[in-house]
Amino acid sequence: MKIKFLILSLLIIPFFSGIVFAHTVDSVGEYRVEIGWMNEPVVSGETNAIEFYVSPLEPTLALKDQVFKNGIPELKKTVKIQLIYKDESIMLPLSPDHNIPGKYYAFINPTVSGFYQANILGIIEDTPISLSMHPPKVEERSYIEFPEPTDLTLNQIIDGHTALISDIHNLKKSVKNLEEKSINIGYASIGLALGGISIAVIALIRSKKI
Repeated sequence: MKIKFLILSLLIIPFFSGIVFAHTVDSVGEYRVEIGWMNEPVVSGETNAIEFYVSPLEPTLALKDQVFKNGIPELKKTVKIQLIYKDESIMLPLSPDHNIPGKYYAFINPTVSGFYQANILGIIEDTPISLSMHPPKVEERSYIEFPEPTDLTLNQIIDGHTALISDIHNLKKSVKNLEEKSINIGYASIGLALGGISIAVIALIRSKKI
């Protein structure tokens, strides 16, 4: 039993370790700064936000041991986040968390998966900041879709539209064939009528000769 549990643990642990997400921590001047996604794992096509934390550094601790506390408020007007993806960029304003001083949000809907760069620009109190940071990767939306991607709905619409066009084409073809048959029947009727008239004329001429 213990062996089975050990094997199961070895199989499960790597799986979960591959989907663990973390915030990124750095420093500027006397301040600790941290960014990360509000909703993790973050996926493309879903409204999210970059969380931004600012707090004083503790002089006696290394950066890896620093924690967020005593956050710096009132940075909404002095700090912005420039989000970059490949050759495109957007400037995002900060929205403060009203319950946690020093915590801010930069709302965004990342439309494609991949790695984004966040440039922190502005002034923290009297300290200028121009810092590039990298939040965790944005995953493809299909990563969490079940049972099938939402694109299936669009595919169904396209397929249905194609089928409708095919049905209309077949209907037009049937109507055309019917019209052609009707014309042929009409010509046959006229031929029979003319033949009948001819027979009647011949019979009338013969009756007069008698």
